[in-house]
Amino acid sequence: MTYDYDLIVIGAGSGGVRAARMSAGHGAKVAVIEGDRPGGTCVIRGCVPKKLLMYGSSFSADAADAAGYGWQVDIGGHDWSHLITAKNAELDRLEGIYRNLLKNAGAELIEGWARLTGPNSVSVGDRSLTAAHILIATGGTPQIPDVLGLADCAITSNEALDLPAKPRRIVIYGAGYIALEFASIFNGFGVDTHLVYRGDLPLRGFDPDVRAEIATALAGRGITLHAGTTINSVAPGDDGHAVTLSNGSVIEADQIMAATGRVPNTAGLDLPALGIDLGPRGEIPVDARSATSVPSIFAVGDVTDRINLTPVAIAEGHAFADTMFGGRPRTVSHDNVPSAVFTQPPIGSVGPGEDEARDMFGEITVFTSKFNAMKNSLSGRSEKTFMKLIVETASDRVVAAHMVGPDAGEIMQGIGVAVVAGATKADFDATIGIHPTAAEEFVTMRTPRD
Repeated sequence: MTYDYDLIVIGAGSGGVRAARMSAGHGAKVAVIEGDRPGGTCVIRGCVPKKLLMYGSSFSADAADAAGYGWQVDIGGHDWSHLITAKNAELDRLEGIYRNLLKNAGAELIEGWARLTGPNSVSVGDRSLTAAHILIATGGTPQIPDVLGLADCAITSNEALDLPAKPRRIVIYGAGYIALEFASIFNGFGVDTHLVYRGDLPLRGFDPDVRAEIATALAGRGITLHAGTTINSVAPGDDGHAVTLSNGSVIEADQIMAATGRVPNTAGLDLPALGIDLGPRGEIPVDARSATSVPSIFAVGDVTDRINLTPVAIAEGHAFADTMFGGRPRTVSHDNVPSAVFTQPPIGSVGPGEDEARDMFGEITVFTSKFNAMKNSLSGRSEKTFMKLIVETASDRVVAAHMVGPDAGEIMQGIGVAVVAGATKADFDATIGIHPTAAEEFVTMRTPRD
């Protein structure tokens, strides 16, 4: 058959744009369909604007620490509207870059919402388009729990990035990385911040020591933690919203944020009608080649609910393009993917947590270190840096590393290379540390934890 395109990509986020660019570079005729702004979750509604706000909020702690070094710092307040305007200008710039990346690669950008009408056909408004291959890269979307009154009052991470005014008091419902990052952001701007979550510790699925350390650190920074609780209802209060918790207590807040997770953005694509049965969270099941059960349809990124990180989506999109159009078949390994949580202080991890590592490798040896960062020796901040190495005992291979403390994400990128390369604890021990740094602790831990 003759098709309009070799490839139609649905979604102009990081994974979709990479797949489109590389495919066009391999000579394919490509169209990208996007109903919102090119750039996707990461650039427009996630990683980038969130980290810009994180940078802005961190100055309050830096100013407080400066007094210990002799600086006389007077904080005269914060202009929230200026920050949001500056953030939006940067997002406009990045959106323009994404548009130009597609244009310069020779891929056509079609603006509108797509719906699959067949294994090789897509409708966009009044248009009907066909392609030999279709790649779905529609990402994820926030969800709001079914709690009385919550949907009427709550914002999600999307709206939290564009609030016209800074709240005075906020309740954040959730304990994943999005909830913790926004709690750190609002707290850093002086907002009375409450974090409500069902478990005994935040960040379910992370290493247990990391979970305990970040809970201590967040509380130390002034965030009020409501562990082991849920929100029963939200109603109008005397001054904003009255949030009733499962323990009977009531929190008055002028803003409520639902951050209990995201779900794959598959609504409206009509995939079940094509024979693609979605997973329990609405995710698209795919194999190692990102192929669905329909031979002409593929999916990458958060919509597959494999590892929901932007660099993973980019890698999956690139591998798809090389395999389908570049004559270089390959897959992406989802093992040992480094990650960071941009809380204050931040978290960096690569490899499994301790419990998972024990299940995977049997006997393991664990090394930990907790210390007062040099900066805190004069600033007076009592917050500790925590580091952990997990070693497979039989092979001496370092299978995981975890950190809570300043620059954790930057440090973990380098440690991730070592873990992926299969470095042993002896290799770490033989490496000379850079002194004085926190990172050198990863090559000086010698005594296993009991």
